[in-house]
Amino acid sequence: MKSFTITTTAAAALTAGVLGFAAPALAAPSGAGSAADTISALEAQGNRVVVNRQSSTPLDEASVVSVTRGPDVRQAVPNATSNGDNTRSVSNQTVYVNVR
Repeated sequence: MKSFTITTTAAAALTAGVLGFAAPALAAPSGAGSAADTISALEAQGNRVVVNRQSSTPLDEASVVSVTRGPDVRQAVPNATSNGDNTRSVSNQTVYVNVR
């Protein structure tokens, strides 16, 4: 009986640990709109959007299936300043939008 309790407790802890590390899905902008509206809103927030199409439906008629967060993108951008620093670092979030 004691062995069963230890095994059950270990399995529960392992399951909770795995579920705790699952990445949360990024919430899509809400409202009644097309996939094109959602993509535009995400781009307006400064995100780099990658669209995965699951059908040939035009984006203005398609619906969003899911929105997930991808890696941060960091890059150096030319910047003319008076102190001699010619670049500045810019960071964007990659967002994957699945549409149907």
